[in-house]
Amino acid sequence: MSRIHSAVPVRTATAADIEPIVDTLTTAFFHDPLWGPVFPDERKRAAQASALWRLCVTSALRYPWTLVTPGAEAVALWIPPGGTELTPQEQDGLGSLLSRAAEPEVAEGVRSIFGRLDPVHPDEPCFYLSLLGVHDDHRGKGLGMGLLAESLARIDTLGAPAYLESSNPANLARYQSVGFTVRDTVTFATGHVVTTMWRPGRRSTP
Repeated sequence: MSRIHSAVPVRTATAADIEPIVDTLTTAFFHDPLWGPVFPDERKRAAQASALWRLCVTSALRYPWTLVTPGAEAVALWIPPGGTELTPQEQDGLGSLLSRAAEPEVAEGVRSIFGRLDPVHPDEPCFYLSLLGVHDDHRGKGLGMGLLAESLARIDTLGAPAYLESSNPANLARYQSVGFTVRDTVTFATGHVVTTMWRPGRRSTP
C-alpha cells in the first residue's frame, strides 16, 4: 500500500547542476552493494565512479526528467518512455571512457552490469528510474523518498507506469511504500541480487 511521504521542493535539473549531481551520486553509491565493488580500490573509487555518473547525468539531461532538490542534495534520473540511458554514440564510447578512467577490469565490470540489466527492461513503455541518490551529508532527512514521491506524482499526471532496479535490498520496503511491487530478480556472478520493480500507471490530475 502506498504511503504518504513528506513533500520536498523539487525542480528540473539543468546543465549547471551536472557537477553537484555527480558529487551526490558518487557519495550515494560509494558503498552500494552492486556499484561499489565494481570499483574495488576505494582510494580510486570516487574518481573512477564519477566518470560513469557524469556520463549518465549528461546524457539524461537531454530529457526534462532529471529531478533534484534545490541544492541537488537528492537526485532522481528518470528516462521517459521511449528514451534510453545513453545515446548510441555514448554506448559505443562507454568502454573507452571507462578504460581512460580506470583499469580494464573495472570497465569490463561496468559493461557487465549494463549487459545483465538492459535485457530485463520491460517491453511496455514506462518511466525508468535510472538512478536515485541522496548525498551522504543529507541522509536521514526524507529527501530521497520525498523526491521520489514528487517524481511519481508528476508521472501520475501522465498515467504512465514506472520501473526501477533496486541494487540494495534495504530499499525494497521504501519502494513498496510508494506503490512499486517486485517484478523479477537478477543474480550476478558475485551472488548479489538486483530486484526489478514495477508500478502500474495511475491517472491523477495535476
